[in-house]
Amino acid sequence: MGYRTMLAPHMVLGLAGLLGVGTAAAEISSTITATSDYDFRGFTQTDENPALQASIDWADDSGWYVGAWASNVDFGPGDPNYEVDLYTGFSGGEEDGLGWDVGIVYYAYPQESDFNYPEIYGGLSYGMFSGKLWYSNDFGNTNDSAIYLEGNAAIPLPANFTLDLHAGYSDGDGVESAYGVSNYVDYSVGVSYTLNKFDLSLRYVDTDIDNADTDDRVIFSVSTTLPW
Repeated sequence: MGYRTMLAPHMVLGLAGLLGVGTAAAEISSTITATSDYDFRGFTQTDENPALQASIDWADDSGWYVGAWASNVDFGPGDPNYEVDLYTGFSGGEEDGLGWDVGIVYYAYPQESDFNYPEIYGGLSYGMFSGKLWYSNDFGNTNDSAIYLEGNAAIPLPANFTLDLHAGYSDGDGVESAYGVSNYVDYSVGVSYTLNKFDLSLRYVDTDIDNADTDDRVIFSVSTTLPW
């Protein structure tokens, strides 16, 4: 389960067509990512195997945005094999001051709809720091609710490097139904680097629980955002 194979061509074209109206005051972009593992809140979504991911996003000057994101997944034998997340929200604030973001995301698994579920979120950011609270009344389609609170820091380093810090806390009956623990903490420490049009990231990921699906691991990712 995650927020975030590539989007199917008909989905990309269909969404782009819908969002193409009134783009004079808006912007369409797409981010493509190749990663050694799709991690979601400390849990691998690809059995610690590589993932190819892509998004298409439309953002209006008013702060309203709409998007879709997709990735291959591997939860074991059988379906599903990919995930498509649809989201919309509003964001605003000062570029170098206090920023805010609220919205909703729907996690969809077209091959296995029993996994589908919605989640709402609200976040604040200031400079290099950001935090976000997520809530689902049906986490992982378990019929139970869950919350996720996260804090992040992106600290600039010399030579175009950035130190990336993350800590998250999951709690609720939905967490216990999905993962078998009542609550847990996930965290990561990494370094990212921008090379021309590409963003490179290397991070160490772990949790405070002992589970084969949450082994500590190092994840390498490369992404680029279009148009260049």
